[in-house]
Amino acid sequence: MKIGFAGLGVMGGPMARHLVDAGHEVTGFNRSPDKARTWAEATGGRFAETVEDAADGAELFVLCVGNDDDVRQVVTAALSRLGAGSVIVDHTTTSAKIAREMSELAAGQGVVFLDAPVSGGQAGAENGQLSVMVGGDAVALERVRPVLDSYSKAIKHMGPSGAGQLTKMVNQIAIAGVVQGLAEAVHFAQSAGLDTDAVYDAVSKGAAQSWQMDNRWKTAAAGQFEFGFAVDWMRKDLGLVLDEARSNGAQLELTALVDRFYGEVQQMGGARWDTSSLAARLQKPS
Repeated sequence: MKIGFAGLGVMGGPMARHLVDAGHEVTGFNRSPDKARTWAEATGGRFAETVEDAADGAELFVLCVGNDDDVRQVVTAALSRLGAGSVIVDHTTTSAKIAREMSELAAGQGVVFLDAPVSGGQAGAENGQLSVMVGGDAVALERVRPVLDSYSKAIKHMGPSGAGQLTKMVNQIAIAGVVQGLAEAVHFAQSAGLDTDAVYDAVSKGAAQSWQMDNRWKTAAAGQFEFGFAVDWMRKDLGLVLDEARSNGAQLELTALVDRFYGEVQQMGGARWDTSSLAARLQKPS
């Protein structure tokens, strides 16, 4: 399939590479041209200087950018070159509102827009093991599913436009609570003078087990926070969650509290630390 791809960062770059490896003709764009050139040279993909060039004649246009405004800008530019019948798949984590807006805009030109945020982080992108939550036309999804399989371990259709983004919000709510619990557990173990490695061995095989515990317990206990999803990104996502909750009436007291805690981590200089750095605010000197 002829594919345009916008956003070749820590997530998009590996995803686009998997598409090239699967035999697709992929043209990549990044707002930092040097990054796009480096990606093209490393993967055998094609380099595009503009979004329009990446989208020109594409049957599928994929984007993984920063926020709502970025999505609006990229999709609007891409639509100037996409023909009727093509599909846009947006892997950016955004508001459900922008997903619905872009779906309506694309439909006006005979193009299908799918909101398809992902979970699995940089490691999932690198290893082709992302979980994808999709909102939009189910028939269009089935048409491009074999392509998305190149970097996915699970793809689930969640409903109409915006449903993918709402599902990602559920994902982030659950993660926020688990990571805060993990931070407090590590802090308690250390305050009690316990061997944190031994504690992990004792509790990680029972009901307390989680992906976060298995992957972040030992590094959090060691005060190491240079892994995975950054605090800045998590705060952006939780901002979307809390904004949506104000609209739908959901009560998210814990999520709001954890968002505030991440604000404290940012003030500590941890904007680029990973999400397990909630432990750092408990370990800081009083």
